[in-house]
Amino acid sequence: MATGYLELLRARHVLWLLTGTLVGRLPNATAALAVVLFARAEGSSYSLAGVLAALYGLATAVGQPLLGRLVDLYGQLRVMLPAAVVSALAMTAFALVGTEPLAFSCVAVLVAGLATPPLEGGLRALWASVLTHGDRLHRAYALDAVAQEVMFAGGPLLVMLLVAVLSEAAALYVINAFGLLGALCVVLSRPSRRWRAAPREAHWLGALRSRGLLALLACFFFVGVALGAIAVAAVAYADERGDELVASYLLSATGAGALVGGLWYGARHWIGAAETRLRLLVAALALGFLPLALAPGSVPLMTLLAGVAGLFLAPALACSFVVIDGHAPTGTVTEAFSWLVTTFGVGAAAGTAAVGPVIEQGGETAGFGLVGVAGGLALLVLIATRSVLAAPGGGRTPAPETQNDRNAALEPGFRSGRQA
Repeated sequence: MATGYLELLRARHVLWLLTGTLVGRLPNATAALAVVLFARAEGSSYSLAGVLAALYGLATAVGQPLLGRLVDLYGQLRVMLPAAVVSALAMTAFALVGTEPLAFSCVAVLVAGLATPPLEGGLRALWASVLTHGDRLHRAYALDAVAQEVMFAGGPLLVMLLVAVLSEAAALYVINAFGLLGALCVVLSRPSRRWRAAPREAHWLGALRSRGLLALLACFFFVGVALGAIAVAAVAYADERGDELVASYLLSATGAGALVGGLWYGARHWIGAAETRLRLLVAALALGFLPLALAPGSVPLMTLLAGVAGLFLAPALACSFVVIDGHAPTGTVTEAFSWLVTTFGVGAAAGTAAVGPVIEQGGETAGFGLVGVAGGLALLVLIATRSVLAAPGGGRTPAPETQNDRNAALEPGFRSGRQA
């Protein structure tokens, strides 16, 4: 397993792009926490702090696919670089001015979210032009999903460390400086500068005109709901046992399970249709969610169940990247990947909001039950849309193991996408 990943990381540009993207996405992973901590330090209420964090999250969800479409039209450098600069400047202005006047702070946070560069979608669009072997592409997608878990686990810890050592304002400055630096590393790299999407058909729906992509987005909306519900249900479980650290055990176990599962998935050679494999992985993910509803009183046992629940998360995400690659209409791949980021985030927010009333009525058992229901709905979406996903997609590659045009990706300009 380790040999395959070392070979991947030694491939030209891979480590640089992966590291730059992860560092560049640090504001996206930590901004909500950093904004809340800063607003509270400024004397604002929890309600106002929550509104500011929600504004950033909503603006990011809207901005990612819109900027992704611009990237497909004009290239990564011309869109992501100015977006990264604007986002960092807006958040810096927020940290300098504070929460008063309120209108200014709201606008600053809104602009920072809208201008957050779509580095995640951009990286996945780049992989096919950087890696020329199907197994390497699968492994890159898996490593991408695993690294994402590490970042979302480690990012908040970095924010808390910066707050403890420096201040809440300094935490905002530092994470956004890192974000800008990471974006610069990516967009100034040779693959990013040379990458261009294939010519696309003019259509106001863009990537969303693909029925296969819509089916996939619906599936991962419910996966997002499940993960959002788990976060709150874990807190309720910990409260019932009088130890708030229990919630961190459960969530860390879920992340660790995803990490192990992602590394396992990327180390294997996969054959057959990615769409079929995705149904199996989502089925396994849904089954893994179900035992959580038992909410056993034993914390070690519940922690083990949480780890099992996360095992198939990263593999399902990595496989979904391959499916998106095959179903995104020609010339819309960055936008398509960005829609997945948005849909997943909106689903998580919906799960967080929905599980609260459920827990109040039925306790943490009912909360974890909602997690299982959401996982089942994700699977039902894939089953109901089986024929749609089985139809040939409009993307640049149906799957790495069946593509015949990989050499085209190596021509000058790194044009990703088959000609329609």
